Amino acid sequence: MSDLRRSLESYYGDPAREAAMDAFYADFVRPGSLVFDIGAHVGDRLGSFRRLGARVVAVEPQPLCVRALRALYAGDERVTVIEAACGARPGRVRLHVNSANPTVSTASAPFVRAADGAAGWEGESWDAEIEVAGTTLDALVAAHGVPDFVKIDVEGFEDAVLAGLSIPPPALSFEFTTITRELAPRCLDRVTALGLTRFNVALGDEMALALPSWVCAGEVAAYLRALPHEANSGDVYCRPA
Repeated sequence: MSDLRRSLESYYGDPAREAAMDAFYADFVRPGSLVFDIGAHVGDRLGSFRRLGARVVAVEPQPLCVRALRALYAGDERVTVIEAACGARPGRVRLHVNSANPTVSTASAPFVRAADGAAGWEGESWDAEIEVAGTTLDALVAAHGVPDFVKIDVEGFEDAVLAGLSIPPPALSFEFTTITRELAPRCLDRVTALGLTRFNVALGDEMALALPSWVCAGEVAAYLRALPHEANSGDVYCRPA
């Protein structure tokens, strides 16, 4: 578990951060909600969803992270941890592992190439590859029911995850980065086709929406295109009209 110490120290033990996260997600998650946490990592969002009273299906492909999740949430019958990568179809998936910074491990080879030499990504190294089980959002829906909220944070593999979804949830979020700007429009096209047509953005790790109102796909796409490279990452939140 020593390889995860950086993540565990970053994401746990800050009551103010946890309170802000809970207040933010309370707009999407209520007691009794079902949440899919896709790319759960060490479970800080999972913790917030549980504090809000949700039942959570946490999907994470990294064996060390899965061990941490199962240790942290042992005995919690309202948490299901699935060791897999979520994608467009079931089957084995090759995962590029960043041992020093597991939060940016990814199933996307283009993401690794985009990070190479990019400002703000200096020193990041994907130093190992492993093959992991693969699943889809549709398979998770079949097994667990339609979720009330889906959080997707998979480092450049978000479009593949959304390609495996055919039943729209009431709300979802997907991560974007400024090193792979081409992914967000593809994700927006997919969720719009599913009937999610109102959007907002949270930048970085901020627990607040950046736009004063929910906007259409074209407006949020323009907002993301205009972001400076230094903005680095954030999440797009999606709802139906």
